[in-house]
Amino acid sequence: MNKLCMAAAAALVAAAASPALAKEEPISFAEDVKPILDMRCTECHVPGQAGTEASGLDLSTYETTMKGTKHGPMIVAGDPVSSNLMRLIDGKADKSLQMPHGKKKLSSCDRDLIRKWIKQGAKNN
Repeated sequence: MNKLCMAAAAALVAAAASPALAKEEPISFAEDVKPILDMRCTECHVPGQAGTEASGLDLSTYETTMKGTKHGPMIVAGDPVSSNLMRLIDGKADKSLQMPHGKKKLSSCDRDLIRKWIKQGAKNN
């Protein structure tokens, strides 16, 4: 289990132990989400690479991430359930569309962090 997952698990245990004291920490695009995208997604989803050429999805900046694909947005701020990005990384889309394509699925901790960021409004923070 990586350090981020262990920290998230510890925070969940602490929050469950004292729900009145638990305050949800804001998820930062720059510090939390972008490093996951850079590590797992931008190999294909930057200008000139196969993922961006095929779909139009460029994950190199906040602005291009929020722009989405040539078919529309991938992120619905405040609504991870309606966000196509979550469907793709959670494996809820057709196998041919699941991301990262042909590679190991993102960890549940990474997916939950992205989901939480979207739920918090998908801010450029």
